Amino acid sequence: MKLCVEFPSVSYREGPSQVAKLARAIEEIGYDRIEIFDHVIMGYGTESRPAPQYPSKMPILEALMTLSYIAANTSTIGLGTEVLVLPQRQPVLVAKQVSTLDTLSGGRMRLGIGVGWQESEYEMLEESFTDRGKRMDQSIQVIRQCFKDEVITYQYDSYSSDHMAMEPKSPQGAQLPIWVGGMSNRALKRVAELGDGWLANAIVDDKQAKSFLASLRGYAEIAGRDPDTIGLQMMLDVPPTDDRGRRFYKEMDQVRKRAEQVAGWGFEYAAINATAIFQSGARSVEQIIDTLGNVHEALRG
Repeated sequence: MKLCVEFPSVSYREGPSQVAKLARAIEEIGYDRIEIFDHVIMGYGTESRPAPQYPSKMPILEALMTLSYIAANTSTIGLGTEVLVLPQRQPVLVAKQVSTLDTLSGGRMRLGIGVGWQESEYEMLEESFTDRGKRMDQSIQVIRQCFKDEVITYQYDSYSSDHMAMEPKSPQGAQLPIWVGGMSNRALKRVAELGDGWLANAIVDDKQAKSFLASLRGYAEIAGRDPDTIGLQMMLDVPPTDDRGRRFYKEMDQVRKRAEQVAGWGFEYAAINATAIFQSGARSVEQIIDTLGNVHEALRG
């Protein structure tokens, strides 16, 4: 099983050098990928909307800028987003940013995308929230054309291009993978129709996991795709909302059993959330590195 680390923005509090140190340590330990989650801003609760599911003042580094810094401080580890909220960003610009990252990192990028959930974030970025699913589908197609086509021409409801070029093409070019996150039926259908892989939240119930995978296979077959060609990744840790979640990364036997469960469902990638490691009590970069080392040892020995 390949292992990804969702990089903790909170590491910036110890300074840029510690962000670089953590990224290099993740590579040196032997993890396969570093991934960054995405929010540009976070709302406060108001009279007209509830407070968000995360703290309003949660420190979040911008995903693609952070990946560029990590790319400059590492040499071999895979890089990606888990997930970039694509419909609140202009897709041609995203294509250029990701292609540039792939070029300057030597072909290490994977683009993970999702539709997001925070309407107020869309509003502040002056993008429509209500049609984000439709624009998501169009954006994926726009980005793929930018990655592969010498002459870029398309006409969608929200985006259009007439004989344009985007150069240079990156090392992966048209093969640069686009993975889709989300747990709804529409998200699974999007994976089957337009994605190279599925980024799943933590599922702990066997019946539920098999139901999701059966739905994904069914959508892939309807779309004329071999389901076995679609990559699968799941977050290992359960949410730290109860004692089990808060203790997850303190008990390596639990981590090992969870990885075996996820692998048994057919997922070839497991994601470790380093922010959850911070929440479990590893409050410094050094402690996060120690825990990530223990997790890697438990899973790969």
